[in-house]
Amino acid sequence: MLMQDTIKQILLRLIIFSIMTCSTTLLASNHIKFNDVASIVIADNLSRLPKNNFLRELYTHLFFLPAWIEEDSPSALSEELFDEIIKDKTLPLSSKLMKKTLHIMSEVKEMYARYSKLREKMELEFKISKLYKEYASYVLYGKINWTSFKSKLYSFRKKGIKADWVTYKPESSPISLLVESFTNDNLTKMLKESKPTEYHYKELEKELYKYLKIANQGGWGHIAVKRNLRPNKSYKNIPALRKRLRKSGDYGESNPKGNLYDASLKKAVIRFQKRHGLLANGVVNKRTYKALNIPVEVRIKEIRLNLDRIKWLHQRHAKRHIVINIPSFTLFFEEDAKLLQTMKVVVGKIKKPTPIFSGTVETIVLNPSWNIPKSIIRKEMIPKLIKNPNAMAQRGIVIYKSWSRKAVKINGSSVDWSKYRNSKSMPFHFAQVPGVRNALGKVKFLFPNKFSVYMHDTPSKHLFKRNIRAFSHGCIRLQKPRELLKTFATFNASVDFKRSQKRLKGRSKAYLKLDNPVPVDIVYLTAYVDYDGVLQFRDDIYGYDKMQLQSYKNW
Repeated sequence: MLMQDTIKQILLRLIIFSIMTCSTTLLASNHIKFNDVASIVIADNLSRLPKNNFLRELYTHLFFLPAWIEEDSPSALSEELFDEIIKDKTLPLSSKLMKKTLHIMSEVKEMYARYSKLREKMELEFKISKLYKEYASYVLYGKINWTSFKSKLYSFRKKGIKADWVTYKPESSPISLLVESFTNDNLTKMLKESKPTEYHYKELEKELYKYLKIANQGGWGHIAVKRNLRPNKSYKNIPALRKRLRKSGDYGESNPKGNLYDASLKKAVIRFQKRHGLLANGVVNKRTYKALNIPVEVRIKEIRLNLDRIKWLHQRHAKRHIVINIPSFTLFFEEDAKLLQTMKVVVGKIKKPTPIFSGTVETIVLNPSWNIPKSIIRKEMIPKLIKNPNAMAQRGIVIYKSWSRKAVKINGSSVDWSKYRNSKSMPFHFAQVPGVRNALGKVKFLFPNKFSVYMHDTPSKHLFKRNIRAFSHGCIRLQKPRELLKTFATFNASVDFKRSQKRLKGRSKAYLKLDNPVPVDIVYLTAYVDYDGVLQFRDDIYGYDKMQLQSYKNW
């Protein structure tokens, strides 16, 4: 039996060898179908590869049929692939992927211009599959090296900084995408449909094309940094400022002349300042000069980077959706993809960054108490108690002997707090009672997560007047929590806004379980298109742009 199997294998190898060395003409004369022969050859070639090898996995799903090469010409699918790569404006002509594509296209043309053996065709079939994998990975996954980036975040823990970024892998993969394209005979459509539909991805991609055009036309130059420019005064660099703002689409007036900083230019400056998260008062100061003089090539990198980030965000497809963008310090509440409500937020400090992740708002708490984390007790509360034993009582914070439900209250002066200043153990439970002084304010929005992060009110309303609002321990402080409560009440029978308003006048706690929970995504976008279709840029508050660009993949 073993001898028979061996003989069969030898015969099969001889057949395959003869097929591989045959010309296309010989196959045709023997009336052997190209696809049938190619399928045998593909299966045999890949049988020796590991099961998780891309080519083996791909062709298993394709039933070992060739996708790119036909008997007398390249397949329509390969023509689509080449066309998609060549017309992809996001790929520079100097990129490795573009160069490889042009080289393979030349090989294909040369091969079909002469008689060729099946072996040559199959080698080219596999080569195009590898090219496809690279391009599909570029389209689906982008250029961010997430493994490298997350290892850098983890290294921050040594410095006491707990930074985190949860990614959500795109729904499609290169293999599933090609299988669908192979079945529907339409790669262009499948590549288009694989792109994100949320977070204004398509609008941001259009802005990338505009900025690439500006770069190809020579960019927008540099404005000499002199003194602050104020409206209704004349300055020598006004013509350069007008030209710069016209290039980026902020200035629309035609045929401007002279050195006067007039009303139309002020309007353009304010638009620019708003788009870049600057104080929008029309005065061109140091920060505005800096933003104006960032080269278009740098802005292109930022747009590309944020397009790649969107690919790894949670694609919700939900009726209602809360998006909190950390670099813009803003909450956006959308319904049916349209902006329903927006407000300023305070996010985590640079050394206590708010994590990037997704959750679902399930419960609203009225008159919450604040169970203070042990890390805050150790770093912030104990130093205050050492100086003043009544410091917690003055802030409405109650100290319990332990975290047990039956734990007794203790006086701040009854403990030698210096023993716990650098101690890893913290048996005491600190809780701030409900009230106007409570750090969580009067309303809290819970979306369960491993980071213990939530949205809440705050007594520190003055912070919302700041342009850069990174002051919290990681949670999201809301500018208008009661307005958000009111919005939730419009589609949740469990939330009676009038009754809630009465309860908020007192101190009794209440938990409102939502009938219709709302997904919430905390994101980090330093370049994005807003709900009015306007391109926005924001400062890299946590330094994540720099970190991700350091290990950016070179396609």
